[in-house]
Amino acid sequence: MLDLRAEGALGAALLTDLPQLSEPLRTVAVHTWLGRMVNEHISAQVFGALLGQAMAAGLPAKRIADLAAFAGEELAHARQCAAAVAALGGQAQAPYPPLARVPDHLDAASPLEAVLRNIIAVCCLSETVAVALIRAETLEIGPATLKKLLDGILADEVGHARWGWTLLDELAPLDPALCRRLDAYLTVALVHLVEHELAFLPDHGGMGDQAAQLGVCSGQAARTLFLDTVETVIVPGLQRHGLQAQEAWQQAQARLRAKNHVCMSPLPLMAMLPRASMA
Repeated sequence: MLDLRAEGALGAALLTDLPQLSEPLRTVAVHTWLGRMVNEHISAQVFGALLGQAMAAGLPAKRIADLAAFAGEELAHARQCAAAVAALGGQAQAPYPPLARVPDHLDAASPLEAVLRNIIAVCCLSETVAVALIRAETLEIGPATLKKLLDGILADEVGHARWGWTLLDELAPLDPALCRRLDAYLTVALVHLVEHELAFLPDHGGMGDQAAQLGVCSGQAARTLFLDTVETVIVPGLQRHGLQAQEAWQQAQARLRAKNHVCMSPLPLMAMLPRASMA
């Protein structure tokens, strides 16, 4: 069990402007923030695992120190989500799922390739998606104290995503042979990204304005925004860094269709996301 009840109770004292809710809505809001609490805690483990890989690849000391700081930020996010749970009248305690090991990529040709696979998957894919989804939530969040909390989380997630993109900038131009090996991995990473996100994004149209103001947003809109972010931010960004991301995305969609996942393409643009600042 992940038990952050004590931390949640302390933080809840700062969230003083949450409205009175009906029991069904309160239950859904608590569940939403509990899920976020667990996911943020897991993200800390992911960044922690990248530390050793970054050292083995010889990344600059500042870059390695950043990864350690990111793990601390994700733990802080988990505590902040626990505070939201407590302020909503819930218990900041949830089953902790078995943690999949962050891949070592022993088949990689070099430690740099191994760590770049994970950095692309974590920062350029997952964290970039997180920026888009959380940014959309901040536009609807209601209570001022809850918005401040979510704005702080968003700022950190922007830093995590930008860290990966700027590392690719610093390493440019990548060796063509390294790019082709990364291309082969990118299809796998994109399939995993879609499967992971669709598993956690509910397929519903939301529960009304009051729910959206507490972070319970439309799952259907979130799915559209997620896929739009892949096509209009992530794929072009990786293309600019010498990777055949468009081809990898097409291959990923073919694999997903074979698994009966639905990937719409092309996707409608969503003006709420300031894309150009990310990739």
